[in-house]
Amino acid sequence: MKISLGRQSILLLGVNGLFVLAGALSGTFLNVYLWKSRPDYAMLGWFTVSQQLALGLTFWLAGKWVKEHNKMSALRLGTALSGIFYMLVLWAGPRAVDWIWPLGILLGCALGLFWIAFNVVYFEVTDRENRDLFNGWVGLLGSMTGIIGPWFSGLIISKMADNSGYRLIFTVSLVIYVIAVVFSFFLKKRKVSGTYRWSEPWQQLSRSGSEWRPLGLGLAAQGVREGVFAFLIALLVYVATEQEYKLGQFSLITSAVALVSYWMAGKWFKPHYRSKGMLTGAIILFLVLLPLIWKVSYGTLLIMGVGSALAMPLYMLPMIAAGFDLMGMSGENVEKRVELVVLRELCLMTGRLAGLAVFIIIVMNGPSLRTLTWLIVVLGAFPLVGWVFMRKMLVGPEQGKPAS
Repeated sequence: MKISLGRQSILLLGVNGLFVLAGALSGTFLNVYLWKSRPDYAMLGWFTVSQQLALGLTFWLAGKWVKEHNKMSALRLGTALSGIFYMLVLWAGPRAVDWIWPLGILLGCALGLFWIAFNVVYFEVTDRENRDLFNGWVGLLGSMTGIIGPWFSGLIISKMADNSGYRLIFTVSLVIYVIAVVFSFFLKKRKVSGTYRWSEPWQQLSRSGSEWRPLGLGLAAQGVREGVFAFLIALLVYVATEQEYKLGQFSLITSAVALVSYWMAGKWFKPHYRSKGMLTGAIILFLVLLPLIWKVSYGTLLIMGVGSALAMPLYMLPMIAAGFDLMGMSGENVEKRVELVVLRELCLMTGRLAGLAVFIIIVMNGPSLRTLTWLIVVLGAFPLVGWVFMRKMLVGPEQGKPAS
């Protein structure tokens, strides 16, 4: 039987693609922009902490609106706030480093509103059969925007004097966010049902025998790596080369590889491959970090980037699909889908904050590049920890036919 996506799924992919494109254009260089104003690793760490705290809290608080009212308004508000964030960065200019916490909180709120709405709608417009296909397309679009956005941004920033290139790119992102808001009006308003249960994430994790426990631990392990790698790797590429164009080139190459790997994974990756695929991906994600121990250069960072791009679909698709399959395993879980999306994000946030806490403690004591390298290697081993937590649920018997 041929697996396909419906019209609403395709529209949702379009909105996601625009949102990710705007982020790829500016987000890749946002931390470099702040670093050039104040070269301080701890400052960037706290900026990321503020985002993650706001993102997790927004997921939990906005869950009530998404479940009981209009989830599309949350999606649009998140997109609009992302545009406002870059408008404020444009206004603040180099003084943005003096407003790390409010700017980080604003960006975290924007991301939280968009992604909680996106994840809930994604669950509603897909099922177990086409979920891996949808995830593959999400990764494919993310890779395509990752090819176009950072390369274009790096080229423009390198060609223009002072910070005028940054101002132009931030303005372009602002315009794309506005387009994404307009595009989102073509998505149908989703039905709402039930009452939001504020304590549901904690109840799920505390229940004996709950399958959300191993998944939650796996997500937290993923977050430990993700929280630091999300900004540090791009920054190290810039520090190693001192050229925005090189960072754009790095993103172009790694995203081109990710485009192919996500396309292949979306086409051929099946549920019964999940455990072996996730383990293989975790091992590769760790091994490609080892050349950095020898030397941190553009070449070794590129080896890490290309290897990670190849392995990431193998690791991420099982992680994502397993969580959403649990949501669809029974009618009761489908009813609690908003709370379960919140649970998923809170587990990721916990891991990200743990990784960031270790990072900040280390950099506040005057880190050397060698110390940062070993930190990257240690944090890079956490996908293996995630697989250890999740390995049994990935190969376990299906608990009946999913409700969605």
